[in-house]
Amino acid sequence: MQVDLHNPPPGAPAARDSFGVHLRHWRQRRRLSQLDLAEQAEISTRHLSCVETGRAAPSREMVLRLAERLAVPLRERNALLLAAGFAPMYRLRNLDDPALAAARRAVDAVLKGHEPYPALAVDRHWEVVAANRVVPLLMAGAAPELLTVPVNVLRLSLHPRGLSPRIANLPQWRAHLLERLQQQIAATCDPVLQALHEELAGYPIPVPWRDAPWPDEEFAGVVVPFQIFTEAGLLSFISTTTIFGTPVDVTLQELAIESFFPADAQTAAALVALSA
Repeated sequence: MQVDLHNPPPGAPAARDSFGVHLRHWRQRRRLSQLDLAEQAEISTRHLSCVETGRAAPSREMVLRLAERLAVPLRERNALLLAAGFAPMYRLRNLDDPALAAARRAVDAVLKGHEPYPALAVDRHWEVVAANRVVPLLMAGAAPELLTVPVNVLRLSLHPRGLSPRIANLPQWRAHLLERLQQQIAATCDPVLQALHEELAGYPIPVPWRDAPWPDEEFAGVVVPFQIFTEAGLLSFISTTTIFGTPVDVTLQELAIESFFPADAQTAAALVALSA
């Protein structure tokens, strides 16, 4: 599904909209009243109202303070600054940019250090930026078009020609991914993610046909595991997400490292054998 970024979905501000329109959009998305936001930003409700209606122009400091209180992502903070008539503050660079060399080394070290277990880095749209050498072993068998760079791991996971026929607990894993994606949409208001959610939610759900352990019984409702059938048998994983703690670069804030750990001894032994 294609998204026209020049015509955002209803409710999302366009680049040409005033700062007040952008501010009201984020305030309402965060379910804050003008009084709530004014108290958090330590300004008067009257002044905030004037800023939203365009009767008062915010300073650069005020724009950044409001964006901080509203937890606006760095990419959208640039849009707020532009709408208020200021230059963008946060750089957007490719991860291979020399300026991000230290960060790239950190990412590569995490991925390499996680072997023989799979780990990959994804951007804000869930496209693979980097992966360790174990990840392709799990992707084997998917349709070639789903493995064309850039690979979207959510589409690859849930597409009928991707990994979904081999995911033993597909209904649970699918629900987990869609819920996580919906939370990301609520935080970022990203129309591309919204379109991706609609696409993934429209994929058919095959009835589980194999005798896999029921996740809630084996993991006691603690985590939703990722269980996939491979040539080495049924592999079970639990996953963690790593992000940069103090990013001031758009690329780094939007980068996430997904690391998968074996949930049982059989999976751990199988991964050691596969990686060898």
